[in-house]
Amino acid sequence: MTIARMDAFDLRLSIDPATLGFTDTSELLQQVLPWIGQERADRAARFGLQMAQPNYNLFVLGEVGSGRSSLMSQAMSRQAAARPVPPDLCYLHNFETPEHPRALRLPAGEGRLLRQWMAEFAKTLQTEIPKRLLAPDLRAECERIEARNKTEEDSAFAELSAFAEARNFGLLREQGRMVFTQRDNQGEPLTAGKAMTLTREQRAGIDAAEGELRTEISRFLEQARARELVMKEALTALKRQGIKPLLDHELQTIRSRLRKPTEESVKLDLYLEQVQHDVLENLELFQPGDEQEEVRVAALLEVFSRLRVNVAVDNHGLAGAPVIVDDNPLFRSLFGSIEYESEDGVLVTDFSRIRAGSLLKAHGGFLMLHLRDLLADEQVAEKLRRFLRSGRLQIEEPGMVYAPISAVSLQPEPVDIEVKIVLIASVEEYYLVQEADPEFARRFGCKVDFAESFTATADTRRATAIFVAHTCHKMGLPHFSAPAVATLIEESHREAEDQMRQSAIFARCEALVMESAGVARSRGAALVDTGDVRAAIEARIHRHDYPEQRLQESITAGERLLQVSGEQIGQVNGLTIVDLGDYQFGFPVRVTASTHAGEEGLLNIEREVELSGPIHDKGVLILQSYLSALFAHLAPLALNAAVVFEQEYSGVEGDSASCAEFYALLSALSGLPLRQGIAVTGALNQHGEMLPVGAVNEKIEGYFRSCELLGLDGEQGVLMPQRNRRHLMLAPRLVDAVAAGRFHIYTADHAGDGMELLTRQSFGTLGPRGYPPQTVLGRAQKTLQDYRRACESTGSRRPAHQPRPLTPRRGEPRRR
Repeated sequence: MTIARMDAFDLRLSIDPATLGFTDTSELLQQVLPWIGQERADRAARFGLQMAQPNYNLFVLGEVGSGRSSLMSQAMSRQAAARPVPPDLCYLHNFETPEHPRALRLPAGEGRLLRQWMAEFAKTLQTEIPKRLLAPDLRAECERIEARNKTEEDSAFAELSAFAEARNFGLLREQGRMVFTQRDNQGEPLTAGKAMTLTREQRAGIDAAEGELRTEISRFLEQARARELVMKEALTALKRQGIKPLLDHELQTIRSRLRKPTEESVKLDLYLEQVQHDVLENLELFQPGDEQEEVRVAALLEVFSRLRVNVAVDNHGLAGAPVIVDDNPLFRSLFGSIEYESEDGVLVTDFSRIRAGSLLKAHGGFLMLHLRDLLADEQVAEKLRRFLRSGRLQIEEPGMVYAPISAVSLQPEPVDIEVKIVLIASVEEYYLVQEADPEFARRFGCKVDFAESFTATADTRRATAIFVAHTCHKMGLPHFSAPAVATLIEESHREAEDQMRQSAIFARCEALVMESAGVARSRGAALVDTGDVRAAIEARIHRHDYPEQRLQESITAGERLLQVSGEQIGQVNGLTIVDLGDYQFGFPVRVTASTHAGEEGLLNIEREVELSGPIHDKGVLILQSYLSALFAHLAPLALNAAVVFEQEYSGVEGDSASCAEFYALLSALSGLPLRQGIAVTGALNQHGEMLPVGAVNEKIEGYFRSCELLGLDGEQGVLMPQRNRRHLMLAPRLVDAVAAGRFHIYTADHAGDGMELLTRQSFGTLGPRGYPPQTVLGRAQKTLQDYRRACESTGSRRPAHQPRPLTPRRGEPRRR
């Protein structure tokens, strides 16, 4: 028999505080905090962040709490510090097509300067243009032009009046209208009575003369309008000539102040030229009038609004490239938005209401997103796919399509964006995207894989202590003594379920640091000691273990049947794990088996009532295969057998009870009783080898608590696979019980070895005549031969059996 009884010192890894090299963590504050146990992820992150090629992004995968977000943020910040500050982004009015605002990039900090200078330019225009328009020299020249136009108009009117006089018409001008009257030969107005006395020939002559006069008046009016237009053009040209030097000087000052990028200089010059042209076209708005003053002021304000500069991205305060972490990537916050306001029942907007999103702000730098946030909003995900494909961003307001009232549309100029996206995801989400959306996945060429655990070394333990020191400093907590840090490290081994590896989920360690510091403060201590850490661990368990307590109470009350002493045939205590999400604990369950003559084989009762999962069903089938192999010389077996988890109603999943089921079944066949004080955990393969299982610490501790409640007698213990030895990190109380001989931990490589421990009988080796009769397998062999004879004597035949499909089912969390 190759059963090993484990010594107490092998049940838990103990860290010697003296090997850590410090007294308390305050001594470690000056040391740099490294990426603990994440060397692979560190190298991948450095490589991906340094790649300058466009569209080469990073896909970061790891479990929540592994430091994937915080460590990547630090790496992004380090890389960003070595990069140049990207330019500002401004939106300007498009004088040709106002619904398509222009985008302009300026060196960092010059966007706000341009906005300031254009505002000062508008103020200068508001004060200087009216002064220049009222300047004496300009005003005198305007009056000269107006006088010349009046002289020409008076001369033309005199000629028209002479023309009218020659035809016996009197001509007057009243408020811009021409009024003429017919006269007789004495120069008196022709009355109706006098007109009745005229001959037909005289009336015809008058009508002809009137027609000639009307024609001449029309010609005069056309010439007057032409003269007025020439005068206005001359006045406008004169005013522009007087104002243009002011505009040239002010705009040239703005040009000279800006360090224009080469690719943007043409766009800026064109904009400033259009500004100058727009101001010159609206000079009349700068002169107060007697009528419609409100209309003039509103129009002037509209001119000034077109001179504003919308600085959508202002990088003046940056010392390197931007690092943006968007934890709430809504459509508007990620891609930008356009604000609207209601005016007279219409939604209106302009270029000044364009707002930049995270993508625009991250231009030239890094943007961190979480894949889960993107998958939650298909509209955001689709927009991001289009951006990754083109590298250009078009700001839009998708909700305006469904606006209840009409809206003024706005389509800003698309902008090229160079940004490195760091996408955070779980392992499951990563491979989901790889399969469902390969085009999107290929845009993320660098995979940064954060490990769940890492090999423990002196360096990693030192780094863990540095992490504790930095956490205490950051949160204002009392520092930890070396023994307290050693206890924290031991707990990280417990979380990793490995004496050789530490857990990389440092969020749990950080939480335990806070809780331990709270315990220390409650007792007025200035330094956290190992007792505080253990108290914090116990307090955490106490906050979560109410379901476990109720189940244990059901055992002591006799509601759940559990025998931890004596011997029974076809009955063994198996160990299960109950996973509640935020807490898991082990709990013993009685496994029983029964056999009789028949030809239906092994019946898995949990499967028949759909209370087992596919992995558990697989374990039972492997058990059946191993059993058939043991007695292949008796094939076909004449056996009806059933195995069941007693008092289990919420379902069973996993194969860690395969050994227990095998022992119960073989005990029923052989008639040999099993020791009830020894519980069993372990999976089984088709060759009878015991395979390691998960949560072995919780399972052993759960059974130990049950034995404590029912009474320890020094014979109780747990049988587990030898391959689980390194996974043991048992509670100190249980280790003390083993050291005192009140509880025992046994390991085995083969299921036969465990059967010998439970029955105190030899397992048996197949010989030419089968198994020796006094062995476990020899007794089982005899039972199977008796079953065969019973079946042959009754002439029974194997009925057709239709196995149930192994389909997943939903319900309460399953035991495993």
